[in-house]
Amino acid sequence: MDDLKSKGTKAFIWDFFGKMAKQGMGFVVTIFLARLLEPSDFGLIAMVMVIVGIAEVFSDIGLGGALIQQKRVLPVHYSSVFYLNVAVGVLLALILFFSAEWVGAFYENEKLVPLAKVISLTFILNAFSSVQVTKLRKELNFALITKISFLASLISGIIGISLAFYGAGVWSLVVQIISAGLMFNIFIWYASGWKPSFLFSFKALMQLWGFGFRMFLVGVLDAVFSRLDYIVIGKLFTPTTLGFYQRAKSLSTMLIQYSSGSLMSVMFPVLSKVKNDLPRFQNIVIKLLGSINFITLLLFGGLYLVSEELIVLLFSEIWLPSVEYFKILVLSAFGFPIATLLANILKSRGNSKAFLRMVIFHKIIFSINLYVGFLWGIEGYLYGLIVVAVFNVGIAIYMASREISLSPFVFVKPLMVQVVLTVIAVFVTIFIAQSMEMTYVTSLLVKGVFFTFLYFLINWVLKTSAYLAVMEQVIPILKRKFKK
Repeated sequence: MDDLKSKGTKAFIWDFFGKMAKQGMGFVVTIFLARLLEPSDFGLIAMVMVIVGIAEVFSDIGLGGALIQQKRVLPVHYSSVFYLNVAVGVLLALILFFSAEWVGAFYENEKLVPLAKVISLTFILNAFSSVQVTKLRKELNFALITKISFLASLISGIIGISLAFYGAGVWSLVVQIISAGLMFNIFIWYASGWKPSFLFSFKALMQLWGFGFRMFLVGVLDAVFSRLDYIVIGKLFTPTTLGFYQRAKSLSTMLIQYSSGSLMSVMFPVLSKVKNDLPRFQNIVIKLLGSINFITLLLFGGLYLVSEELIVLLFSEIWLPSVEYFKILVLSAFGFPIATLLANILKSRGNSKAFLRMVIFHKIIFSINLYVGFLWGIEGYLYGLIVVAVFNVGIAIYMASREISLSPFVFVKPLMVQVVLTVIAVFVTIFIAQSMEMTYVTSLLVKGVFFTFLYFLINWVLKTSAYLAVMEQVIPILKRKFKK
């Protein structure tokens, strides 16, 4: 038990701080690119990457998750999945390359044709490294993944900035994407220690397919529905408008990665190892939920307060139209980390049928908002996402509580407490800040520091379960550091 906890904690620390380092460095790269390029350049790339993101799910067809979830995995399983991934990756690359004209015709923008043809290479690059990443995740070796991801992103970022500086325009973003995939492949093939054997077996693939098929369907639904907004906005509005929206959504996505992405990456393999020990499983889930509630709402509340200051200081005032989009996305994004944790309960216990059913419910609700929301423009769609988030969390709580025999109240109470405390801290901070005349820099510092202090103070005074769950993990780590 202690060994698994130690490995899980170490994996989380590496993944979390690795994401922070990578995103921080990526932020610097984005700052330069946003000041060197036009919003329309980012909009064009977003249009193409929608197609890539949707098609990418077919390169794995859920077998990566099956490799992690299944206890007994042989070399033939890894090699068979590798060769299948490469074959599918090549096929997807050819399909996108030869259908690039259709992509341009759909968006009524010929500039997309050559972009789509070059970006089709990403399918092949991703296929060559997917099994290595899956194997390292199964082994909780997030340290190596973190180091490789950071180095690949750093090199590709430098290449992208250099090209943008010399006037390459949207092509600097294309080359950055391709070079990131190429560097990642080179490094992970050298460092992971795993190479495919000459083994291949359809029987081995079928052994993984029972779990993997439903995960594949979930992946298809996620890939399509998480990008439908880009498709609709790209079709109905200009590339510049999509560029503003893409900048706001990318910031919101980064927030999710900071708050819970690392926990989500680590917890699936960890929970899969203890899936048959229900009391232990329940205990881990309750503590995780508290930690995610605390971290997520701290970051969401803080970034909501400083959204305008952050976007202007980082990307310049040309990106001001992104501020309103970002603020609404922050309000709706609170449910994603929580729903994802609860979904991992179903995944790790092998209940892919219930997991698929939950995802279908989520997508039905999202589809209703996608149709109804855009009747009132982009803002109408974004405000509708807040309602969608509430429904999604409710469905996830109901299904997860049934899976592990816990009362839904165990999940609802700590979440509601943190939401109320966050709202109080946000309104008090706004009230204080309104009475002060400040520059963007001063406002960001004052709001951020005051909100963080007030958030911690309220949680400390009330000794909330979320605060105690975080401190239970943080204090031992700090003690060990100070002893050294």
